[in-house]
Amino acid sequence: MRKNIVAGNWKMNLNRQEAVALAEQVLAQLPAENSTEILFGPSFVYLHKIAKMCTDNTHVFAASQDCSEHESGAFTGEVSANMIASCNAKYIVLGHSERRVNFKESNQVLKTKVEQAFANNLAVIFCCGETLEQREGGVHFDWIKLQLTESIFHLSASDFANIVVAYEPIWAIGTGVTASSEQAQEIHAFIRDLIIQQYDNDVAENTSILYGGSCKSTNAKELFSQKDIDGGLIGGASLNATDFVAITQSF
Repeated sequence: MRKNIVAGNWKMNLNRQEAVALAEQVLAQLPAENSTEILFGPSFVYLHKIAKMCTDNTHVFAASQDCSEHESGAFTGEVSANMIASCNAKYIVLGHSERRVNFKESNQVLKTKVEQAFANNLAVIFCCGETLEQREGGVHFDWIKLQLTESIFHLSASDFANIVVAYEPIWAIGTGVTASSEQAQEIHAFIRDLIIQQYDNDVAENTSILYGGSCKSTNAKELFSQKDIDGGLIGGASLNATDFVAITQSF
């Protein structure tokens, strides 16, 4: 059975004191009975501290925002999957649209990063999604299929069990525009069908697919009510404890 997951991507925000305070506030506001898996995605600099803060909660974990495609070596400024694992993170977010666009990450590079994550027993939130130009050109389904095919569909069914897919309509990130719940559901159902075709129905029904486009406390309930939307990869709203906790309780 697939899990409901809400992951906060803090991006390049918050100093150390602010990051710790945010995590403390969220943990304090969470209800005692909580079945949703909740992830904090801080900067590399605070990853170990945030992971340590989560150890007493069985449903809250730390996630890295990225990792290097390299195992180790002379790659100044890079952070390896092994380093991330040693900080007690559970997940790595890979393929975020900002990494794809700003750092020119290709599907092949992301395939290598996925393999690095798995070599270090880290689960992966794998992001995919289309630009406004691709959607208006009617090629968004083909584009998403290519992203999945070239980066994660080489995995065995047992390895794929450690993949969470996050759909990001790039045209709805940071723009204030949100895909309608019907638009989001259409793509999520398409992704699940691709997984069925590549693996089988059991694998697809056990894969959580998150929505990652301007999900807020005001629209989370409607989005999460859709059949194939299992949670959210949350950007700006994850920086406010009250809003983030409200999203986690929107199922």
